[in-house]
Amino acid sequence: MKKIGLTLLTAFVGGAMALGVYKVIENKYSDNMSLEDKQKVYFASNRTVNPSTVVSSAGSVDFTQAAAEVTPAVVYIRTTYAAKSSGGGSQDQFEQMFGQMFGQRMRPQGPQMASGSGVIISPDGYIVTNNHVVAKAEKITIVTNDHRSFEAKVIGTDPNTDLALIKINATNLPIVKLGNSDAVRVGEWVLAVGNPFKLNSTVTAGIVSAKGRQIDIIGKDDDDENPYPVNQREPTLKKGIESFIQTDAAINPGNSGGALVNTNGELIGINAAIASHTGSYEGYGFAIPVNLAKKVLNDIKKFGVVKRGYVGISFADLSNSDMAQDIKTDKTNGLYVSSVLAGGGAEQAGIKPGDIITKVEGNVVYESSDLQERVGRLQPGDKIALTVLRDGSEKNFSVTLKADAPVAKTAAVSKSASELFNKMGASFQPLSQAQKAKFKVNSGVVVTQVRPGGMFDDTEIPVGSIITSINKQPINSVADMDKVITSLRNGRLIITGYYPDGGSFNNMFEVQ
Repeated sequence: MKKIGLTLLTAFVGGAMALGVYKVIENKYSDNMSLEDKQKVYFASNRTVNPSTVVSSAGSVDFTQAAAEVTPAVVYIRTTYAAKSSGGGSQDQFEQMFGQMFGQRMRPQGPQMASGSGVIISPDGYIVTNNHVVAKAEKITIVTNDHRSFEAKVIGTDPNTDLALIKINATNLPIVKLGNSDAVRVGEWVLAVGNPFKLNSTVTAGIVSAKGRQIDIIGKDDDDENPYPVNQREPTLKKGIESFIQTDAAINPGNSGGALVNTNGELIGINAAIASHTGSYEGYGFAIPVNLAKKVLNDIKKFGVVKRGYVGISFADLSNSDMAQDIKTDKTNGLYVSSVLAGGGAEQAGIKPGDIITKVEGNVVYESSDLQERVGRLQPGDKIALTVLRDGSEKNFSVTLKADAPVAKTAAVSKSASELFNKMGASFQPLSQAQKAKFKVNSGVVVTQVRPGGMFDDTEIPVGSIITSINKQPINSVADMDKVITSLRNGRLIITGYYPDGGSFNNMFEVQ
C-alpha cells in the first residue's frame, strides 16, 4: 500500500509541475517558440467550444462543432493602396484568371481598397493569409469575428507559395489548430471559412475534389512561350510551388487567405484561388496545403525570409504528351531530368541528365508538384530520397539539398507604426555577433527581404544591408524599430546603415 501511495503521490506532483510549466509558457508565449509549439501550448489548456454544447444535426456528418471552433479565428482583412492613375494596363494575373479573390479592386484615382481573409494561428496575434491579399498594401486593417479592429504589420511574404505572415498587437486570441494535409483524402468533407463579398464569417461545405493540383498561376508570365507548361529550371522557381488541394466547397471573392478545415476543425489548407469565367464560384477552389505553409511561416517568423533547399536540376513533366514524345519514352508520369546543376545536390548524389524521377520519398511522382511540394517543406542541408529510372531499371539516391541565395523583393508606407512598417517594405533579423564584427558595429538588424514598391525598394536598399539606426536611435530588433516609429513626430525617417559591400548610407524618407 505504501508503494502504491508513493506512486500516486509522485504522479500527482509530476502532473502538477508539468501543468505549472505549461501555464508559465502559455502566459508568455515566448517569441522564440515556433508557431506549432505555441499551438501545442494553447490547445493543451484551451478548448474553444465545449462539445456538449453543440447539438448534432446530421448524425456522423455534422459540421456544427468544426464551424463553431474555427469561425472565431478567421478574420476579415481590409487593405488600402496608394492612389493610382486610371487608364490602361493589364489586369493582375489573379484577377484575370481566377476572379478577384481578394475583393473588388477599384481602378479610379484616389486610395484603392481591397479585402480578403486571414487565419489566426497563434494567440499572440500571428495571422496567415495570401501574399496577394497584402502585397503592396500601405495599410492593413484586421477585423476579428467579435468586431474588434487592429492594424497589422507584414512580418514577411513568400510569393513562391502565395503566403504571407502578418501580426497584430493582441493577446489571448482564439486560433485554428494546424492539421496534417498529408492525411487529407479525396472525397472527404471539408469546410471553407472566410469573408466572401464582405459577408463576415461565412462557412461553406464540400469535399476534397483532388490533391496536388498544379494550375500554373503563381509566378506565371504573360509572355512565357515555353512549350512545356511545367518545364523549369528548378532553382529559379519561376512558376512558384503549386500543389493545391482542390475543393468544391463554395469559395468566392473575399475568401482568399481564409481557412479550409476538416470536420475536426483542423486547418488543412489556406484558400488561395478559384477557377472561374465570371470571377465568382463555379465549382472549383484551390487551397495551399498546410504542411507546406507550416515550413514557410516558421521560416518567415524566424528568419524574415523563406530558406529553401534545391535539388539542383532542370526538369520537364512527362504528363505532357508532347514532351514524352520528344524524348521518345512511353512513360506517362515522372520528371525528365534535362540538365544537372554543377556542384548541386543532384550531381553530387549521382543523378544524371536523361534520368527520369519516378518517386519522391517512396511516393510515385505523377507531375512536378509532387516533387516541388516535398522539397518546399525542407531546409538546405536536409536529405530527400529520389528514385530514378535509368537504362530500364530504377535506382535510389539520397540527395542533400543545397542552399540558393534567395532573391527577395517587396513593400509599402503610412502614419501609424504598423502602416509605416509596411511602407518600409522589408523584413529584418537581428545581427549575429559575426555580422557585428564584420561591419564593426555594436547594434543593427539585417534586411532579409525587400518587397516591391516600398521605401527600401525605391531607394535600392537591398537584401543583406545592415540597419544600425533610425532617427539616430540604435536598432537591434524589430521591437526597437516599432518604438522609434511610434514616436515619430516630424514626418521623417532617417535610416542609417551599410550596404552588403560595406558602403554606408544615410537615407531620409518623408512620411505623408
